[in-house]
Amino acid sequence: MRDPARGCHLLHVDMDAFYASVMIRDRPDLAEVPVIVGGGHRGVVLSANYPAREHGVRSAMPMTRARRACPQATVITPDFDAFSTVSSSVMETFRQITPMVEAMSLDEAFLDVSGATRRLGSPVEIAEMLRARIHDEQRITCSVGVAASVSVAKLASRRAKPDGIVVVPPHKVTSFLHPLDVGELWGVGEKTAEMLHRLGLHSVGDVANTPLRTLQRAVGVALGSQLHELAWGSDRRTLTPRRHTQEPDKSMGADETFAQDTDDREVILREVLRLAARVSGRMRSAQVAGRTVTLRVRFADFTTITRSKTLPEATDVTQEIHRTATRLYDALGLQRARVRLVGVRVEGLVPRRTVHRQLLLGEREQGWAEADRAVDRATRRFGTAAVRPASLLK
Repeated sequence: MRDPARGCHLLHVDMDAFYASVMIRDRPDLAEVPVIVGGGHRGVVLSANYPAREHGVRSAMPMTRARRACPQATVITPDFDAFSTVSSSVMETFRQITPMVEAMSLDEAFLDVSGATRRLGSPVEIAEMLRARIHDEQRITCSVGVAASVSVAKLASRRAKPDGIVVVPPHKVTSFLHPLDVGELWGVGEKTAEMLHRLGLHSVGDVANTPLRTLQRAVGVALGSQLHELAWGSDRRTLTPRRHTQEPDKSMGADETFAQDTDDREVILREVLRLAARVSGRMRSAQVAGRTVTLRVRFADFTTITRSKTLPEATDVTQEIHRTATRLYDALGLQRARVRLVGVRVEGLVPRRTVHRQLLLGEREQGWAEADRAVDRATRRFGTAAVRPASLLK
């Protein structure tokens, strides 16, 4: 049986109505009603959920016009801190799959998964795993396009909305692209689409079947060449790893959802140790340290709480991060509350070279920090399973 994603190594992952989804995820009463996220009466729409979009509400629309189009909508003021936190977690999930992540905005990114298929399965299986993790950990949905080029993956994710996957294998690129209106091509704005329509080029197929020289004479050499590549799906096939300029980069963290909800303190804190080791290892690789340790706990009913502690000095030491997170957990005083997810994050990151640790009186010069670096050397040589805390061997 032929793999439907054979030849496809690029994923475009796009959150569905991101800002609206984040704002209403703790408001189940708003899940099925129109919701607009935006500024005051004279502001613009930042986002709208799908029930509001059915009434014609769109991003960047003036609020006055949006209210006229959907007077029954609930209007919510945006929480940009929440958007940044969720975006940071989502992007970190991507980078746990592959380092080849090209973030385009807070809520979308391209991933090159060619180096992850042997470990994690086919591109479609990786896409399904990402969708499941984001839904489970962040309680929002995303759509994924799978293709061999950037623009086709972008168009495929648009076709997959909401909450779906569309795969466009190389042998189906033309049948997918050519019936589309030229205005749907990535990077073709309203004015360019109007110009192409005036030239009699209405579909992507019209552009594809126009000789390149003719197209270049009509719209210019650079634009003509770009349109020709887009119309045949032969544009960029490699990524440049990058973070979006608005993406938070002052923290690192990791979450884990338990296979079954648990109230077993030993099980929960063992996972906290695993997460602390993962986060501190990434921090040491990036040569950063942080002062604020944050613990996130999500319960079986999806209620989520976070607790933070700022340390006297920045650290990248696994035991210090784990000890702080454990104290935060114990301070919650949980008895029989069943936990669904736990997360550890270190914030306020600074370059490690700027941290000068002051030894306490009687403290040994060689300690946990040196042990961590010895573990790092072993794992680089023998793999991540070579050395681990004894409690994680269970």
